[in-house]
Amino acid sequence: MEALLPIIIQIVTGVIGGQAVGAAVKQAAMSQLPKILSGAIGGVAGGQILGALVGDPATAGALGGMAGDALGGVVGGGVLTAIVGAVMKSMNKA
Repeated sequence: MEALLPIIIQIVTGVIGGQAVGAAVKQAAMSQLPKILSGAIGGVAGGQILGALVGDPATAGALGGMAGDALGGVVGGGVLTAIVGAVMKSMNKA
């Protein structure tokens, strides 16, 4: 369970970040499924990237543990959702 908790946190916060970007950015105006999927995938990716940059959670301070997973999830989910929204918008114009 200890190995799954960070991934679950990253997925949930990634979906939250994706939904926030989808609501705030008009170019990311897409249906719920792409926002949820891109948020979840971006959340896991963002959490893993932040974890690799910070290093050992025991010595990472404020960015270690669940806080780092949540921050990486929100940012990663939001960024990937914005990218997917921009790509989908450009594909609809063509």
